[in-house]
Amino acid sequence: MKECIILAGGLGTRLRGAVPDLPKCMAPVAGKPFLAHVIGYFRNQGVEKFIFSLGYKHEVIQDYLEAEYPALHKQYVIEKDPLGTGGAIQLACRQASEKNVLILNGDTLFSIQLPALTAIHEQRKAHCTLALKPMQHFDRYGVVEMADNGAIKSFKEKQFYESGLINGGIYALQVEPFLKEGLPEIFSFEKDYLEKLYKVRPMYGVVQDEYFIDIGIPEDFEKANRELVNSGK
Repeated sequence: MKECIILAGGLGTRLRGAVPDLPKCMAPVAGKPFLAHVIGYFRNQGVEKFIFSLGYKHEVIQDYLEAEYPALHKQYVIEKDPLGTGGAIQLACRQASEKNVLILNGDTLFSIQLPALTAIHEQRKAHCTLALKPMQHFDRYGVVEMADNGAIKSFKEKQFYESGLINGGIYALQVEPFLKEGLPEIFSFEKDYLEKLYKVRPMYGVVQDEYFIDIGIPEDFEKANRELVNSGK
């Protein structure tokens, strides 16, 4: 999979105490903006083209990318008003040149093995394939259940779980079927696409027990600063 969309339009309100006046993905982690860790990892996984879906303080992100990644094959899609995760993905997909795109979050690093995700996505002719992370003792995420053949079987609400598979926020998405769904301009990718349509569309999961960090709360922002210093990620 050669093309990806990075969602980087978030306000980062829960991080304001630790990182005032910056888009969440630009929070400094181990000496550079968190976004640089995401870009670096997925370039190493073979991604060649990046579509950045931006909103809040988009100029800060654009100026950084133009200065630090002048040769990166990149495009920008700017939300004038918040469109929700689904609306942002839909807008960015209209700029995609590949049949399938990878969807990433600019505030999360999930070190998936992209070839494994791509293989299942293509073998199953999936409309959407989710990278799922096994987790223990958590209440910040809902749980995703799979059938024996890897098809998504259910989405469970956030509550305390002893163990389970969480949605890691990385998706392989087949562009044309998604754009033909007739979804509204503003919607949630998770609630209004995945959770409403998984029973009637080919959606699959791939378990990836790899490094996962979401810097959306101060505790995990601090954790990322400790863990990514010498990680090479």
